[in-house]
Amino acid sequence: MQTIVLGNVEVTRVVEWQGAFGATDVLFPSVPADLWQRHESWLAPDFLDAATREWQTTVQTWVLRSAGRTVLVDTGVGHGLDTGGDFLERLAAAGVRPQDVDLVVNTHLHSDHVGWNTRLVDGVWVPTFPRAQYLISRADFDYWNPDNGHVPVSPFHSADATGAMFEESVRPVHQAGQVVLWEGDSHRVDEDLVLQPAAGHTPGSAVLRLESGTDRALFVGDIVHTPLQLIEPDHEICVSEDQAEATRARRRVLEQAAATNSLVVPAHLGGAGAAEIVRSQGSFLIKQWAAFLRGLSR
Repeated sequence: MQTIVLGNVEVTRVVEWQGAFGATDVLFPSVPADLWQRHESWLAPDFLDAATREWQTTVQTWVLRSAGRTVLVDTGVGHGLDTGGDFLERLAAAGVRPQDVDLVVNTHLHSDHVGWNTRLVDGVWVPTFPRAQYLISRADFDYWNPDNGHVPVSPFHSADATGAMFEESVRPVHQAGQVVLWEGDSHRVDEDLVLQPAAGHTPGSAVLRLESGTDRALFVGDIVHTPLQLIEPDHEICVSEDQAEATRARRRVLEQAAATNSLVVPAHLGGAGAAEIVRSQGSFLIKQWAAFLRGLSR
C-alpha cells in the first residue's frame, strides 16, 4: 500500500529516488559510531547501510487529497540529480497529472525539496504545475533569494548552488504569480491542514499539520532525517543553517507528536516512511510504523 487515509485526507507516497547518500560520521558528526551499531538491527537496511556505514535516504513527495484539492508536499530533486527522470510518470501512476495539482507546499527551500516546482521547456524554467498555488515561507524566500546577499552557513550549501536553486526552482513560479509567501505563527491551508513554522534547518522550515476526525499527522520535512533522531533527538545533521535551533525545533515537534498521537512523516525516510512515537523517560520511543510499502512506488 502506498496510500493511507487519515480522517478525510488521502495520503499517497510517491518516491523519486532512494539509495546511499554520504557517510553517517560526516552527515551526523555528533552521533557516536556505537550508537549506530546499537540500533543497526532495525536501522539496516532501510535507513543505514551496515557494511559501508552510509546513510540510506529517500527523496519523495507526499500527495494529499484534502478538501477536494490535490496537494503536493515537497517536489523532490527534479533535474538536479539523475534519478531516471520519471518522477512525473510516477506521479501519473498515482493518478496525478501536472494540471491536476491545486497546491504545492515547500516545507523549506533546499534543492531536494523544490526540484519539480519547475521544468525546463525550450531553455526556460516554467512552473511544472500550471494551476497550482505554491506555498513558501517568506523567511526562506528572503533568506535564499540571491538578491538579498545572504551567505549560507552550512558549507554543504554554497551561495552559487543555492542561487541556482532559487533561480531555477523558485523565482520562475514567483514571477508567474503562483507563489503565496506565508508568515506568522501559522497558515491555514484548509479545514484539515495548517502550516506551522519550525525554523532551524532553514530559517523558514515548516511543518504541515494534519488534523482530520480523530487522525493526526505532522509532515515535518527535514526536521527529521533518520529515525534514529526520533529516539535520540539531540543529534542534528550537518547541513542545517542553525543546528541548535533545528534540534530545539525537533524536540518541540516530537513533543507535539507524542502528545497528540500524530504520525510523524519526514521527507527522507525510506522503509515504512513514517512512525508514531510515545514519550519515554525524557525522550521518545517508536510506537508503530505507518503502513506504506518499502521501496520505490510506481
